[in-house]
Amino acid sequence: MRMSRILSLLTAIIGCMTTLDGIAATIYPIDQASILAGSKFDLRIELDNVVEQKSIKAMLNGRPIDQLKFSGTQFIPSEAGKGSTLILRDVVIDQVARYQLKVNAGAEQAEVSWDVYGTGPAKVKNVILFIGDGMTIANRTAARVLSKGIVQGKYQSALSFDDMPHMALIGTSGSDSLITDSANSMSAYMTGHKTGVNAMGVYVSRAQNTLEHPKVETVGELIKRKTNKSLGIVSDAEVEDATPAAVVAHTRRRTDKQYIADQLFASNAEVILGGGSAYFVPQGSPNSKRKDNRNLVEQFQTKGYAVVATRDELVAAGKNPSTKKLFGSFHPDNMDGSLDRFILKKNTVPQYPNQPDLTEMTQAALNVLSKNPNGFFLMVEAALIDKFNHPLDWERAAYDTIMLSNAVQVAKDFAKTHPDTLIIVTPDHTHSGSISGVVDDSRPGPLREKVGVYANAGYPNYPTANNAGYPEKVDVSRRLAYFYSAYPDHFETMHPKMDGTFVPAIKGEGDVYIANPIYQQLQHDAIHVDGNLPARADVGVHSADDAVLTATGPGSERFKGFMDNTEVFKGIVNALGLAPTPLK
Repeated sequence: MRMSRILSLLTAIIGCMTTLDGIAATIYPIDQASILAGSKFDLRIELDNVVEQKSIKAMLNGRPIDQLKFSGTQFIPSEAGKGSTLILRDVVIDQVARYQLKVNAGAEQAEVSWDVYGTGPAKVKNVILFIGDGMTIANRTAARVLSKGIVQGKYQSALSFDDMPHMALIGTSGSDSLITDSANSMSAYMTGHKTGVNAMGVYVSRAQNTLEHPKVETVGELIKRKTNKSLGIVSDAEVEDATPAAVVAHTRRRTDKQYIADQLFASNAEVILGGGSAYFVPQGSPNSKRKDNRNLVEQFQTKGYAVVATRDELVAAGKNPSTKKLFGSFHPDNMDGSLDRFILKKNTVPQYPNQPDLTEMTQAALNVLSKNPNGFFLMVEAALIDKFNHPLDWERAAYDTIMLSNAVQVAKDFAKTHPDTLIIVTPDHTHSGSISGVVDDSRPGPLREKVGVYANAGYPNYPTANNAGYPEKVDVSRRLAYFYSAYPDHFETMHPKMDGTFVPAIKGEGDVYIANPIYQQLQHDAIHVDGNLPARADVGVHSADDAVLTATGPGSERFKGFMDNTEVFKGIVNALGLAPTPLK
């Protein structure tokens, strides 16, 4: 009997503990969030139980939260059957300090701490942020080998961002996963807040609508709300893609591309250039992916933008002294990469032969933005590095890393006459991939025996690059042995894919992907490689490896050592002086 009572007591205690564990409220922004003084954010309190609004007691440093500055309140009595939710929209905290928010609602309670920080006065007039999407150290090395050459161990020159005086390693993990994607990694750069995979400009909450998660203000929005500076967004992907979108947009799902196109229009950014025209024209138009009849191209024109659709039109508009605002969309999807546009003429180049280069888009953007005497913030993304790393197409990724180097040189030339300019070059995340040696076709034996390592590697025999930095032949007899370490089933050919981007795997039975047999048919000695990713993977994936950031100009000294990706935001806003209060 005594033992029975003890067991009953233990059961009750465990049940009580389980109940207590299950009734902790959730607060956004999350614990340890750093918040820029004067920036806007949504405060969201989620409860596990249904309560009356008056029973929620929320105190920030001992004061009721209704004494904060905010634009509106929303109370949801029962959110999707999971409990009550209280939301304060557009909260602003101006005072630099450490804050503690305590929430009590009946049996539920929670507590978070925030650091609200200032920036001091502005150090620069202009900031240019280059994103080499998914760019790894190996991408940089391959680009340098191909573009600059290497003789007896010495590179004959450097990429434009190799010699920048300040460098940092960037941690890229998100709030929900070690491995990030472009949405939440770029969101960290643009807001200073961590979020989850596929999300941008929001914290990931239990909201059912992808557009109703708690928002945090972006650099693009801060520029337009708090300064008289201009804003530019340039990418060779769809401009609705994660990286360019995160400059201004807020959504739980990066695939909300029609909404993102609408947000780009509403942002009033003076320059928007890239692909993705399918989301700017009404349904029923050729290539349109919209689900309504809104014509954003016409609306840009009505708003006073010069609207361009080809390289020639872009160059002309960029040189036109009267161009104050510029919108260009040059492809319904992602634009084509440098190897295809300049050398191979593959992928969609025959259908869209007059696409501009990233250098030309960068130059046009600088021409327009620099007309504002108050300065500007410009984001330029070399998106296709990532688009080619995913399908294990390292040659195409290398050529687009060369293109990034050329675009950065355009910015460096601009900074020579505009020294009050901070230039930052960084990946948003990384991929697996490394150079292990040289593939030499003259070596006897099966394909794997053609890989030379250590002293047997020697050097590749790519031809001297042309004036733009691109070798005009890529399928040479001695090539870099570049291998990815995260991959699906595929056939390894150790040759560049001359007929179009590599498609390593195709769908087999069910959700399983198999090695694409076309490459074995094209090359009889291709090696079948069993994937090390789940069988449902058809391409390679991002890695948790640190990203390497380089920077030059006033404020670049802030970038050093190891930094979290949210600290890149701090470096940008500090340089621009977006919260000119004494630094904490």
